[in-house]
Amino acid sequence: MSKDSDTATAAADSNTTASTLNGDHEAVTTVSSDGPVDSIVLDEKTALPTAHDGEAPQQLPPPTAPEQGSPEPEADRTKLQTTLIVFALCLALFLAALDITIIATIIPTVSEHFHSSAGYVWVGTSFLLGNAAFIPVWGKISDIFGRKPILLAAVVIFWIGSLLCGISSSMGMLIGARAVQGVGAGGIVVLPNICVSDLFSIRNRSIYFGLFGMVWAIASALGPVLGGVFTSQVSWRWCFYINLPLSAVGFFILLFFLNLHNPRTPLKEGLRAIDWTGSLLIIGGTLMLLFGLEFGGVTFPWSSPTVICLIIFGLVTIVLFGVWEARFAKYPLMPVRMFAHRTSVSSFALAYLHAFVFMSGSYWLPLYFQGVLRASPLLSGVYLLPFVLILSFVSAGVGYVIKKTGNYKIPIMSGLAVTVLGFGLFIDLGARANWAKIIIYQIVAGIGIGPNFQAPLIALQTVVAPRDIGSATSSFGFLRQLGTSSSVVIGGVIFNNEMQRQQPRLQRELGPELADALSGSSAAGNINLVARLDGPDGDIAREAYWNALRTMYIVYTAFAFLALLVSTLIRQVYLTSEHKEHKTGLKTLAGKKAEDQYPAKETSAA
Repeated sequence: MSKDSDTATAAADSNTTASTLNGDHEAVTTVSSDGPVDSIVLDEKTALPTAHDGEAPQQLPPPTAPEQGSPEPEADRTKLQTTLIVFALCLALFLAALDITIIATIIPTVSEHFHSSAGYVWVGTSFLLGNAAFIPVWGKISDIFGRKPILLAAVVIFWIGSLLCGISSSMGMLIGARAVQGVGAGGIVVLPNICVSDLFSIRNRSIYFGLFGMVWAIASALGPVLGGVFTSQVSWRWCFYINLPLSAVGFFILLFFLNLHNPRTPLKEGLRAIDWTGSLLIIGGTLMLLFGLEFGGVTFPWSSPTVICLIIFGLVTIVLFGVWEARFAKYPLMPVRMFAHRTSVSSFALAYLHAFVFMSGSYWLPLYFQGVLRASPLLSGVYLLPFVLILSFVSAGVGYVIKKTGNYKIPIMSGLAVTVLGFGLFIDLGARANWAKIIIYQIVAGIGIGPNFQAPLIALQTVVAPRDIGSATSSFGFLRQLGTSSSVVIGGVIFNNEMQRQQPRLQRELGPELADALSGSSAAGNINLVARLDGPDGDIAREAYWNALRTMYIVYTAFAFLALLVSTLIRQVYLTSEHKEHKTGLKTLAGKKAEDQYPAKETSAA
């Protein structure tokens, strides 16, 4: 075929939304850049399973002009370049994930060091709050200024926060430094996913998302172990000092090897484009809501004006954020058009629910090991390995399966079904060690948790336009981190309130002084005291701890079941390997109004 005819054929193909070849049920697809990202539902002969058996295929819109970008950027990169890029992103993600879990085994020691048992929950929560509240801001800023400079800035902020944590002289300073760490980690958590979405087709990016899930899980596994080693062998401060050289290495690898489009947006123009009002509303609303949940029933009664005002004004502020984004924001952090699809809404909900349930394992199981089983910080990290290691391999494996089959709904639903079983089994752990149960239950829970680190993100990206991939991915990350943060807070509320409920019995059997040390907000912070108790007093205290933890896992199992119900609403579509690299900058954000439309309405063909 001549070159001219090749060109004509290519032009014709670019205006073809979907065509089915005769005979072998193959399909040639090219999807408009203004439509859903590289995804369609074919006819019943070629499509993968949809959300409901027998449902008619999805109707496709007329094509629109393709987005300007580098054609087939994946073909232009060598394997070495791809490896270096992915390695740099994995290293950055590893740093943020490590600092979420490394704190789990050292908090009792830190609380004892600063003589502040009430600060137990906030050492972890302050990091997660800063992380969650700023993720939407990081995503939009990267749309304006480019991915690479903003990711480097996030690493620098994380480095500064780690240094401040290491030199902290009080519990208040440590909590504040952890918040700074969390702000930087927010960018590190979400930007690797956005970078991969810019660089790879939706079919191929699943394997990298799965790899990120594996890195996250490995860091989660190493975190408690490293925390235990540093606490018992050196000092808890080394849990933060270790980030300094790792952050520096990550920074320079990203600086020299991460090659992404740089829009070179002028600083003044870029700052004017940031949605400052929306940022203030979402950060303030998130913080007020979680502060209210943390204070309720512990620091203040649930009926107190402080708690009521924080929760109500937090919710009102979040509603105002939605109104602002929908009607007034020029460059919204979360464009409301992203929520117009059943699949996108379900994916966002799964991001929150999955993180909420997952965190109950990685954050609260060490409390069970240390408080109930009397394990040292180091051993509690080792005891957690069955859970985090199995989910890491499952996450990577599911990414490979999605790349090969193009099916993401089956892994999502099957994973959540096993999650319900696994976390339901945690309710049966008991106040005395049964190692067969402890290991098997963690393996089951890990198998269930693994598939849903990234599979819902693939589902989400099938129904959003390329120019909104950054906002959609950061919103997904925001809801994940909000789920993580609220899981720690709500878990702490349940635990503390359950310990408070058992206070009369503890006073009768242990005496007022010891009972007060195990009540309310003091309970989790005095875990070392419980571990040191011997005889009947120790049995009573550990039984009380287990009763509180058991109630927590009943709640987490209910949330896992809710996630399973939500997953039935996700729709399966075909994933293609075609891709155009997305360019950032204000010119892209200020594109035609037609580009704001999401043509892939989830309707059936006539």
